[in-house]
Amino acid sequence: MKTFNICKLFFLLLIFIGCENKNDSSHDWKEYLGGAERNHFTKLSQITPENVHELDIAWSHKLPDSGQMQMNPIIANNLIYGVTAKLQTFALRADTGERAWIFGDTLKAWHSTSRGVSYWEKGKDKRILYTMGASLYALDALTGKPIQSFGDNGKIDLHAGLPEVAQNKFIISNTPGTIYKDIIVMPVRVSEGADAAPGDIRAFNILTGELVWTFHTIPHPKEPGYETWENKEAYKNKNIGGANNWAGMAVDNERGILYVPTGSNAPDFYGGNRKGDNLYANCLLALDANTGKLLWHFQTTHHDIWDRDLPAPPNLITVERYGKKIDAVAQITKQGYVFVFNRETGEPLFDIEEVEVPASTLDGEAASPTQPIPVLPKPYARLSSDISEEDLSPYAENQEDIKRKFNSLKKHNFTPPGLEPSLMLPGYDGGAEWGGAGADPENGILYVNANEMPVVLSMKKNEEEKNSSVVDGASLYKKYCAICHQEHRKGVAESGYPSLLNLPSKYQEEEILKLIELGKGMMPGFPQISEDEREAILAFVYRGDKQEVVLESDDDIYRSPYNHSGYFKFLDSNELPAIAPPWGTLSAIDLNSGNYLWQIPLGITPSLNNAATGTENYGGPIITENGLLFIAATKDGYFRAFNRNSGKLLWEIKLPAASFATPSTYMINGKQYIVMACGGEKLGTPKGNQIIAFALKE
Repeated sequence: MKTFNICKLFFLLLIFIGCENKNDSSHDWKEYLGGAERNHFTKLSQITPENVHELDIAWSHKLPDSGQMQMNPIIANNLIYGVTAKLQTFALRADTGERAWIFGDTLKAWHSTSRGVSYWEKGKDKRILYTMGASLYALDALTGKPIQSFGDNGKIDLHAGLPEVAQNKFIISNTPGTIYKDIIVMPVRVSEGADAAPGDIRAFNILTGELVWTFHTIPHPKEPGYETWENKEAYKNKNIGGANNWAGMAVDNERGILYVPTGSNAPDFYGGNRKGDNLYANCLLALDANTGKLLWHFQTTHHDIWDRDLPAPPNLITVERYGKKIDAVAQITKQGYVFVFNRETGEPLFDIEEVEVPASTLDGEAASPTQPIPVLPKPYARLSSDISEEDLSPYAENQEDIKRKFNSLKKHNFTPPGLEPSLMLPGYDGGAEWGGAGADPENGILYVNANEMPVVLSMKKNEEEKNSSVVDGASLYKKYCAICHQEHRKGVAESGYPSLLNLPSKYQEEEILKLIELGKGMMPGFPQISEDEREAILAFVYRGDKQEVVLESDDDIYRSPYNHSGYFKFLDSNELPAIAPPWGTLSAIDLNSGNYLWQIPLGITPSLNNAATGTENYGGPIITENGLLFIAATKDGYFRAFNRNSGKLLWEIKLPAASFATPSTYMINGKQYIVMACGGEKLGTPKGNQIIAFALKE
């Protein structure tokens, strides 16, 4: 009898443990991109290479607003946390997709995009941290209500800790903050013009919202890196900013090291007022996560004049070199390079050569004479110098036109922006993008999806009249808006810059004023210009009136002698890339050796009879320990599963709207799910508003 009772008790205990394991934290996706190491990696194994073809939609949830969603869902407390296209944050039941709560006012927050939220818990205190414009909110994770003890009734202003001159400048955060212990370190997006705020890295206390530490990305006097600036007052110059982290970070929790990739200094494309290498722009920084102290750094582009921001968080992985296991950090780039370092010392694990590059032809500019290029791995995307006439698109109907255009372009990989146009490949967005790379962290394999979209880069002389005290809306439009929407206001639709010729049919005047102030999507806001200036721009773009405005004295405002000509892709007459495919790729790179395991085109082109050309893609993969790679991301609107060891396509499904975001995976009640945001809109695709979860058929 005693034996029976003991056996029964043991059996019940096993059942209890099994039930607990169904919902334990190892089955969640509690951090952006799957974990602090940003590897998009899971050990969940219910879905296998053998049964992946049985995946089907388990549930879907329609959000209250539609449009582009870049967010990577977070799963904790049996809830899915995300952000809508108009910046409402929400929680859904992970098993059914039913809404638990939603927070945010779309009328005040429609001007941006978001890649998701951060989650923190200590005991019964569970918090969601998310941004709306320049505000960082702390919400109760179970109710969605602001936590009143955090900052000012539940929110803080991300201008906190920046110098006074930056307090009215454009700043938002698109990417979830990185959490270490009880602090959150926030990525920020700033303007890319001379009006940019400085991109200082700042950590905030999660309980109170108070500033904990700051790292100056434009060094102050006596700080290391100050010597890389000819302009010794750059740190306090209101016309120099940037060097911000906008793409997110990774953290080694055991070592207490934060890895921060930074972007370029502003203004983009012309750096005559910021000569020098410009530390700490375009760097991978290793900071003490407790204090913000610099441990080591590496600069991937010196004196960036190509907008070569580091586009994604690095991956923390382990590789084997010369028979020794090394904890490493791998950083992908827009250029197509992967830089791999010892995580503790910053020592490169593959040689990096300083290669001579062309000098600038613009007066007052001083391009760096060399740029760092890793010997291995080889670039995962083609570069400008790789393309010849034989590499132009076989699908183009205007072959002679694109040949003439191609032969008129300079083609060095680091051709400085000039009055003569040059081919830039990969284009402004990369190469690698903000979706980031996936990884097998223990075996040192990196999985990168990349674009191969060529663009034409050129500059033009700035003909803006200096020191004019009276300007009209047309002049202000030309100064602030024409680089993207063009002087004729027709935009560049194929590059994602819409026409402004029919605004009254789309927006109310109040909405346009808000858009000019706060920005939307890729467009930065202009909170630093006066209300009268915004009204004058509105009058011009909305009604065609050249309303005049009197400017305050602006003698100290920097006017570049050259302006960027605009964002133009190198396309054929059908608005397809003018170079031969692949136009988008997926690669597996062995970082133990630096060699490629495989590379395939990612995506199809329906207008070319579904040819496997590869397409533009935004959003990253999921990597499973048991041999799968899941990715949406493509312009064609499919969700796909590949064998991660071979690159073989195993399964695909057409989504109701394209998913330009990284999926997440989790297990609840014994079932593994894959969940993603399907918002479309980007690259001219139809809008959507669904969160979709896949699971194996019953």
